[in-house]
Amino acid sequence: MAKLFLGLDSSTQSLSAVVIDLDARKVIYEHSLNFDAALPQFKTKNGVLPGRDPLVKHSPPLLWVAALDLLFAQMKKDKVALKNILAISGCGQQHGSVYLNDKAVETLAALDPKKSLVDNLAGIFARKTSPIWMDSSTAKECEEIRKKLGGIKFTASRTGSDTFERFTGPQIRKFYKTEPKSYEATTHIALVSSFMASLLAGKIAPIDFGDGAGMNLMDIRKKVWNTDALKATAPSLIGKLPPLADAGKVIGPVSPYFVQKYGINPEALATVWTGDNPASVVGLGLTKPGQVAISLGTSDTFFGTMAQGHTDEHGEGHVFGSPAGGYMTLICFKNGSLAREKVRDYYKISDWKKFGALVESAPVGNHGGVLLPWFDAEIVPRVNKPGVHRFHLDEKDAAANCRAVFEAQALAMRLHSQWMDVIPEQIFATGGAANNPQLLQIIADVMNCRVVRIEVSKSAALGSALQAAHGFLVAAGKSAAWDKLTAGFTKPVPGSEVKPDKKATKIYDAMLDQYAGCESDVLDAG
Repeated sequence: MAKLFLGLDSSTQSLSAVVIDLDARKVIYEHSLNFDAALPQFKTKNGVLPGRDPLVKHSPPLLWVAALDLLFAQMKKDKVALKNILAISGCGQQHGSVYLNDKAVETLAALDPKKSLVDNLAGIFARKTSPIWMDSSTAKECEEIRKKLGGIKFTASRTGSDTFERFTGPQIRKFYKTEPKSYEATTHIALVSSFMASLLAGKIAPIDFGDGAGMNLMDIRKKVWNTDALKATAPSLIGKLPPLADAGKVIGPVSPYFVQKYGINPEALATVWTGDNPASVVGLGLTKPGQVAISLGTSDTFFGTMAQGHTDEHGEGHVFGSPAGGYMTLICFKNGSLAREKVRDYYKISDWKKFGALVESAPVGNHGGVLLPWFDAEIVPRVNKPGVHRFHLDEKDAAANCRAVFEAQALAMRLHSQWMDVIPEQIFATGGAANNPQLLQIIADVMNCRVVRIEVSKSAALGSALQAAHGFLVAAGKSAAWDKLTAGFTKPVPGSEVKPDKKATKIYDAMLDQYAGCESDVLDAG
């Protein structure tokens, strides 16, 4: 019998499934269910409820409940060998929170397969909607918690991140302040990840160290709930939070609901879920300290792995527990392809091949010309007011500006990842712009590190399936080395390796301080 493992990814707009055959080292099934299209009765747009306040972004948790039923029904229809599934794990959009009442435990334990999950669970919510990662309505609560914890540096050093509006702690504090009776009626607070895991396990699931770190409530080094952070957030909070645990740890057998209704293996194990970013790190094969991935999309995201929990005293980077042990970091640069496309369009360049030719025609380092391409408000560094700034750079010189946007983005990654104290051994590049050879060459030269392209479909769901396999093997007392688990699933694109040019690296080494000075000049000037 094939050893199959199911990974699920409950993201903002969809629920995805990936089934892997561990012995064959391959993905045998994948499917995604779009919330808006499949479940129009919930009236969401891109998975989010429309509202009057643009800062408030909520989703209905029953949407995710209904989607789980539909996805299992689809897998059964597609004749996936559900009877061969040995374990299930998953991940959820980070920072979303679900509020359950005192009926939740009893209801989860006695799900009736003759009813839908929605009909089973409709009465367990102390709050009808869930604030998600897009919600930015808690600036005041962030400041209150940050102040109580001693400022940005101390907040980050304790919890792994500065307080951010999308993080769960500030969201809980706002809920407590604005709806105190509903907060009091809340018996259990879950994340999207632990809520979905609870459905599969038929009991309240733990929160893992990866997703738990995205709450501003967990001690990032001790991996326990931080007493000071809890006190700064809301009263009696410790009693409403589940325990913390490793991602992939076995909770128990899968709920009989799924066995009886969909034919899941009755011995299949339900395991602890994580957040989508930690799951993606595993799905990309980043399981050892020193490995780095860069997602080059609308925003550019720098993922790193660390053995020790270093934190960013400036509060720009985030530190989460990694499903593979140790820690992962996340640094998000909002002006990624957003900025690259603005430069391309400004100079009326018809395609990226011509853009790349212009980059190559300009000298490495641009004779000291620096561009700060903050076409939109930037996350790292913190820039609230958009602005494009040029230093020793002629705006009329298209080639110099094309090179400058690539160099600025690579230099920003190097500068703002120094707090990690990790020297990358290899960088995995993914996302649409990873197909640009000139950009990858500049990243390799600036970081003085080999860069390879990797193309992994549904990396979060794949990481979740690998997480399920790891949890199963650990519970069985078998070898579960992460590098062996990921082997075969996360191969770089053949022939994609880009090696750093030593002469270019020397130029960029000297240029880094200059770039940092340009940033400081603009930031200091407000």
